[in-house]
Amino acid sequence: MKIAAVSYLNTIPFIYGLRHSGLMDDVELLLAPPAKCTKNYVEGRADIALLPVAALPSLENMEIVTDYCIGADGPVRTVVLMSDVPVQEVKRVYLDPHSQTSVQLLGYLAKNRWKINPEWCALDGYEREIQSGEGLLLIGDKVFDYEGKFTYTYDLAAEWIAQTKLPFAFAVWVARRNTPEEVLSALEESLTFGVEHTYEAILEAGFDKKPYDAYTYLTQNIDYLFDNRKRRALELFLDGMGGIKLTPP
Repeated sequence: MKIAAVSYLNTIPFIYGLRHSGLMDDVELLLAPPAKCTKNYVEGRADIALLPVAALPSLENMEIVTDYCIGADGPVRTVVLMSDVPVQEVKRVYLDPHSQTSVQLLGYLAKNRWKINPEWCALDGYEREIQSGEGLLLIGDKVFDYEGKFTYTYDLAAEWIAQTKLPFAFAVWVARRNTPEEVLSALEESLTFGVEHTYEAILEAGFDKKPYDAYTYLTQNIDYLFDNRKRRALELFLDGMGGIKLTPP
């Protein structure tokens, strides 16, 4: 059984559970950024995957499985728009290419919450000098290194919640239809085991040595339960998801 998952801090409880629960034998884990994770599943290199939700409409022969996700019911901290001017004054945004979900969520908020229509540009390097009137969309663990470096930081999960009164699910578990029920049951139990051993997962992955508090982040910023409110939020997001047109380099 090959399982694709995102290679970020917020997935390590899941990875720990898959490796240590003893419920899934002979599992091969394919860890990659969200966009590559989707590619691994689409191209048949994985049977089960933790996928960014923006990829769901393009998939065939797929069903959402398990009651777990990568979600937030408050500030998520690692999906942010940063700028030295208020968001209403941002004229150009450089987009982290690793997560189409975060890009589309930013587009949703720009249209429906902030009423802005900036120029969207692909980020070609994280050392880019951001000018006045420009913004930077960053996702993942690298956001910790940028905290406090910009005058304004907009947490996209918090902004979504303020707009919709619903939590948000960034990634969900999917499997191909007709995946044996015993496999899905073992997956669910493995993920439960991992979430219940979050601290051990942090120690194993070495995140206890980081300058930020990984345990606080995983237990207070990340919400792993894919409940009915997140399912409603997912429907709302997919219905309102529009394409962002990137300016060519």
